[in-house]
Amino acid sequence: MGEVELSCLAYVKMYLHSCLFPRCSVNGLLLSSSPVGGPLCVTDCVPLLHSHLPLAPITQVALTQVDVWCAQTQQRIVGYYQANACVSDSSPTPCALKIADKIAEQCSGAVLLMIDGAKMSQGYRVPPIVMYERKDSRWTLKDKHMIMLRQWEETRSVANQLLDSGDHTLLVDFDSHLDDITKDWTNQKLNAKIAELASPVNGNV
Repeated sequence: MGEVELSCLAYVKMYLHSCLFPRCSVNGLLLSSSPVGGPLCVTDCVPLLHSHLPLAPITQVALTQVDVWCAQTQQRIVGYYQANACVSDSSPTPCALKIADKIAEQCSGAVLLMIDGAKMSQGYRVPPIVMYERKDSRWTLKDKHMIMLRQWEETRSVANQLLDSGDHTLLVDFDSHLDDITKDWTNQKLNAKIAELASPVNGNV
């Protein structure tokens, strides 16, 4: 599999999800609006859970709803992300592998992304992520030189600005939506805020 590009929008939301629930494992789905067959660009993500990650029924409900929404918005699920509660552990858990396997059944170039909690300080200089790809029925580490995060400094700045202003609390994951169904798990309000902060530097999120 070739290069994988991670957009500012997708990265910032994953990072904020992890920051919002620092003592919890969190997970979510990676989405793409790029054409099938071309280079994989992760353009957005949907934060899912911050509790009971291995609970299959909730995950299945979330996957089904996200699938329907993707079909309506010309997007597709291309991967899975997770941050473990133990910051020193960025290894995929059985739950992460199981969900990633399920996604890979529908998307041949699916990726599994783990957030490295040990590198999550605001002063971090490199993206705190570890990416895996599926080869020969196993998830193996992807060459970090094949992971593109364009405008990294600007993306990092956007994430830090949202943390400093407290706007990271705008993020709604599927867990929070299930507690209060008026909360928007597609995060349109946060998406607009990220686009606003990113546009002067990126011209494109």
